[in-house]
Amino acid sequence: MFNDNGSFLLALFEFFLFFAWFMCLFWIFGDIFRSKDMGGGAKTIWVIFVILIPWLGILVYLIARGGGMQKRQLEQAQEMQAAQAEYIKSVSASSSTSAADQIASAKSLLDSGAITQEEFETLKSKALA
Repeated sequence: MFNDNGSFLLALFEFFLFFAWFMCLFWIFGDIFRSKDMGGGAKTIWVIFVILIPWLGILVYLIARGGGMQKRQLEQAQEMQAAQAEYIKSVSASSSTSAADQIASAKSLLDSGAITQEEFETLKSKALA
């Protein structure tokens, strides 16, 4: 397959360029679709340009819009973090009842006959733990 060391190194370099192009392609497509300041037409034109003229398209995109790539990525990370914090807050607020509330709820179940005295004691010990 490889006649000498030069052909092997050339194949290795070609593989590296292909892999680097592929990584840049995903990075740029992510930035294109993450961008809120571009409309659908502009996104389509950038995608077609990057696909049809690969290296030139990537370099032109980096020159034209590369300065805001980190800003857009940071904004998305902050939005995801805020959404996660909001979700955690909503889940913890709905499930955080005090021990007194849990015991009162268990006592009402005991009084209504829904649970036995042993089950009440178990619920009470869990609430106090």
